[in-house]
Amino acid sequence: MLNKISNVAISTPVKASAKPQVEPQESRLGSLLSEIWAYRLSYLFIAPFMLCFTAFIFIPVLAAVGLSFTYFNAIEQPRFIGWQNFQYLISQDLLFLKYALPNTFKFALIVGPGGYIAAFTLAWLITQLPDSLRRWFALAMYTPSLTIGIAMSIVWLPMLTGDRIGYLNSILLQLGFIDVPKLWVTSKDYLMNSMIVVTLWSSMGVGFLAMLAGILNVNKELYEAGRLDGISSRIQEIWFITIPSMKPQMLFGAVMAIVATFKAGAIGVELSGVNPTPEYAGHLIINHIDDYGFIRFEMGYAAAISVFLLILMYVSNKLSWTLFGSADD
Repeated sequence: MLNKISNVAISTPVKASAKPQVEPQESRLGSLLSEIWAYRLSYLFIAPFMLCFTAFIFIPVLAAVGLSFTYFNAIEQPRFIGWQNFQYLISQDLLFLKYALPNTFKFALIVGPGGYIAAFTLAWLITQLPDSLRRWFALAMYTPSLTIGIAMSIVWLPMLTGDRIGYLNSILLQLGFIDVPKLWVTSKDYLMNSMIVVTLWSSMGVGFLAMLAGILNVNKELYEAGRLDGISSRIQEIWFITIPSMKPQMLFGAVMAIVATFKAGAIGVELSGVNPTPEYAGHLIINHIDDYGFIRFEMGYAAAISVFLLILMYVSNKLSWTLFGSADD
């Protein structure tokens, strides 16, 4: 019997005690720091931009979001009031609901797509010119975006003056199109149209240059292949070859057009010379922010309007990404 037990004991393998397998691994934080240190030269190059971005964009946006939930008059300490600023904005602020919001949508829907289409059209037309003329036409289109303040005082204000001396009134009177001078910048009937024309004139900025560069960099062999495949007109070339080949530039131009359109609030005050504009005809969301922030000193409510404008711009930019973005972007 003892022999049987000993034989069973000998034949049965003894399992080793299970030990926890602890592999030497760096912590997640240590791994991140090691990777940052490995690419320290790259981070050093982007540090100036990141510091400026953090100091002048990221922190102010966070501060605006925080102040939007407070009552702050720039003298007393901010007092938390929750969603009251936003509730007042969308339900009780008649100036915002009756003038600022509709005017901004009208202005943005005309100037944004209009300026965007004009920038692409002019960029494409300039690329059809010889190299010797192309740079001069590109400079002529881009310069107004750099000198809008000077051009406003030298060109547009004398042109849109509401008397017979104004250039536009003088020409229209001589041609017999009007009988009396029109108040182009001081009448609520014409101020918005004047703002749209002046803004479109100055909209050929960085987005225009990006589109011009994008069109010039399209592979010429694609046009030859397109002709072999049956493309027979310039419109088809633009639609099937040019635009798909320069989607990054189209996306950049769309984003810049959206930003420039929504922040172009001072144009109505500069043209009319009064703030607020006559009968709030040129009152945009930017003007509403300036009114509450720098005239009434209701900083908390002005911050709430700024957050609303930021959300509006974000939604518009997401639409642009949907139209011109891709998975690689």
